[in-house]
Amino acid sequence: MLTSHEEKFIAYWEKNRDREKKLLRQFFIGLPFGLLISAGILLSLDMNWYERANMIANAELNPVVLLIALLAIAVFMAIFYKKYQWDMKEQQYKELVHKRNKATKSE
Repeated sequence: MLTSHEEKFIAYWEKNRDREKKLLRQFFIGLPFGLLISAGILLSLDMNWYERANMIANAELNPVVLLIALLAIAVFMAIFYKKYQWDMKEQQYKELVHKRNKATKSE
């Protein structure tokens, strides 16, 4: 027997699963998470907590390469994060549907 929360999730996911699977939607919704990771990296470089790495970065760091790397990290994390969430919701949906079908067959 499914709880009302589980039934609501099944109804929601049946309605929205294709919409949430679209790559552009995943990118735009996950972008704040990716930018947060990139900001953490940038903050780590700016805090000078590791002097030797800071000296090497100041001597050899190309700002264009850093910007491209941070954007690549942000985009990758944005898409990866939302795809992971979609996969987890899809797995939960399949488990609940299987549980519902099993409960209806036993009755």
